[in-house]
Formats: sequence, structure tokens, C-alpha cells
Amino acid sequence: LLENIRSSGVLRVGTTGDYMPYSYLHKGSMDSLQGIDIALAKDLANSLGVEVEYVPTSWPTLMADLKANKYDIGMSGITITLERQKQALFSLPFSSGGKAAITRDENVEKFQSISAINQESVRVIVNPGGTNEQFTRSNFPNATIILNEDNLSIFQRIVKGEADVMVTDAIETRVQELIHPELEAVNPDTPFNFFEKAYLLPVDHTFKAYIDQW
Repeated sequence: LLENIRSSGVLRVGTTGDYMPYSYLHKGSMDSLQGIDIALAKDLANSLGVEVEYVPTSWPTLMADLKANKYDIGMSGITITLERQKQALFSLPFSSGGKAAITRDENVEKFQSISAINQESVRVIVNPGGTNEQFTRSNFPNATIILNEDNLSIFQRIVKGEADVMVTDAIETRVQELIHPELEAVNPDTPFNFFEKAYLLPVDHTFKAYIDQW
């Protein structure tokens, strides 16, 4: 893969464009991508002496798109999981964190624990296909789960009262509470679990060695 990238002159980066602060569409198109991983993708391409091409993917299709060779590397704030590891490789982790809740300011004291959220009267909203949905379905079987295809619109729906709470990566709750003053992250310094984020790679150990060194 490393030789193919250098000979083609293009690094294909799979990214979802819906996850602040890693990868998000600033003006609704792939040309307007911003975020930590977008900046780092440019740096990676520069280290290889090639151009970067952003390939849209989604959390439900993330692994299928990688296996179909639609992109060379996934860069979108991707969490290392055992299920993903069965099908692919990951780079060395570049950050760690955990899941935390975000809700309207007046409800922060109500949703301090998993058991408090796991109630029939609570509407938990989540984007499908990723670790947010896995965590939600595993921990809130009694709650009303609302699937929302667009990750970025979830937070406005909580503001409007169409849902009560979302559980996502603590770093995202911090970003979204700044964007939406009506919302507040619930204990982001003491999240519900622990995970690490890394770059998603095909099973190519030479390419992984390069990414790790970079």
C-alpha cells in the first residue's frame, strides 16, 4: 500500500465529517472539512510527498468501505474496538477518553449515572453504526432510544426538547456545550468507561509501521 500511494501520488483518507473536533463539514461539503484529523491527514500526505483525497464514509459503513478498498486510512476520531480489530489494524493510539452524557442544563443532576439514564421515561438519542450506539444499546435497554442518522443535528434536537440526553465521547460533549449554551456535559472528567482512539488501517504491516513512526 505504501508503494501504491507514493506511485499514485494520492493518499485516500476515509472520514465521516460528522464528529467534532476530529472531522466535520464546516459548510456542508467535503471541500469544507475541518478538524484535528483533517489537519493531520494533510501532514501525513505531506510526509509521503503526495496529495490528500478525502473519501466520505459513515459509522455504519466504516469497516465495509475499508474492506472494499475505498480508502487507505480512516481518520475520523475512530475508537479502537475488538470487533474492528478482528478485521483491520490500528495505528498506535493518539488519544484516550470515555463516554459521557450531554443534556439540557436543567437536567444535569437527573442524569448523573447509567442507572438514572436507563429509565423508560428517558429519551436517549444516538447516531447509528458506531460505538455510541453500541454503548447506548448495551447500557440503556429500558430507555426510549431515538436513532438519528445525522450526528451533528442531534444536539439541536436535545436543545429543542425532542430528546433528553445523548451519551458520546467526552471530548465531543465539551465541544458541543460550547456551541450550544443550553446544553451541559455531565461529568466529562469522570466518564462512564475508557477507550483509545487511533487511525484505522488495512492489514498491511509495512504501512502500519510507517503510520506509527509518523
